[in-house]
Amino acid sequence: MILVTGGAGFIGSNFVLDWLAENGEPVLNLDALTYAGNLETLETVMDDPRHVFVQGNICDRNLLDGVLEKYRPRAIVHFAAESHVDRSIHGPGEFIHTNIEGTFTLLEAARAYWNMLEGTERESFRFLHVSTDEVYGSLQMDDAPFTEENPYQPNSPYAASKAASDHLARAWFHTYGLPVVTSNCSNNYGPFQFPEKLIPLTIVNAFAGKPLPVYGDGLNVRDWLYVGDHCRALRIVLSQGRPGQTYNVGGENEKTNIDIVRTVCTLLDELWPDDAAGRRDRLITFVTDRPGHDRRYAINAKKIRQELGWRPAETFESGLRKTVQWYLAHPRWVADVQSGAYRDWLAVQYGMANDMM
Repeated sequence: MILVTGGAGFIGSNFVLDWLAENGEPVLNLDALTYAGNLETLETVMDDPRHVFVQGNICDRNLLDGVLEKYRPRAIVHFAAESHVDRSIHGPGEFIHTNIEGTFTLLEAARAYWNMLEGTERESFRFLHVSTDEVYGSLQMDDAPFTEENPYQPNSPYAASKAASDHLARAWFHTYGLPVVTSNCSNNYGPFQFPEKLIPLTIVNAFAGKPLPVYGDGLNVRDWLYVGDHCRALRIVLSQGRPGQTYNVGGENEKTNIDIVRTVCTLLDELWPDDAAGRRDRLITFVTDRPGHDRRYAINAKKIRQELGWRPAETFESGLRKTVQWYLAHPRWVADVQSGAYRDWLAVQYGMANDMM
């Protein structure tokens, strides 16, 4: 059995579903079920005996000790984190608590558990810390993509909290010998992503004929990675990655935000045309840029390609088409996550009236 933290969130739930489909080994899924945690995402495996769900917080040391002692996982895959830059600007405290204090608590619980293991159980144990490219800061347009050797220069409370958690993971390997492997990924997209992020927000609003908010001039650049490719990379890193090493996982698909929004509009116009209202790109609405908005991220994934043989299977075009089709096919899931709290958040963040959402 492996322990997955944050397995009801976007990437975590995709990883759980992918793991059970491709590997079949049982999963202990620990999630606090905050606003972005959604058991409906895991509906197809909730009755699967290979999937054990425990609601709980990674800051709860007694809970962690109890589940580790009871289930004795051979590995921990650590997704649990507050992960939205905009929310970190409005309320950084939760990010410090979960991403730094929570990771510290989990590392300490894992160290105590690992120290009790013997023989091959101890030798084969792994702690996979899943992180982000945002820890590296911002690139100029002519800069080379981030490698694992780039210095950390986080620019948002979210990025700073993840950078701190990366440093903790590194220190627990070098100081205590805990077999930690770290991955830093580029922007993920795909099924089950909470619609506060750019791609699902654009899909959901464009389909409903609502404004499509774009920060600033829309020319901020991100590297986009289909979540299924990320899950496959993590399976490989968990099985073959070297303790103490970091692996950058990127899609090598650099796109501006405005290009992303326009491409989604074009796909929706093709897959679900609105002949009466016209093209969806009419809905694009430029809004005030967010504070400290990093201009560009890009990942150099050469190390994971050369050492572990991973490369993305999806192009951006194929992955985005799959994503748009998934949201069109799952209106109930979308409706269920769009609570009043979600609408209030959009009103605060983008200055949009409730009747526009």
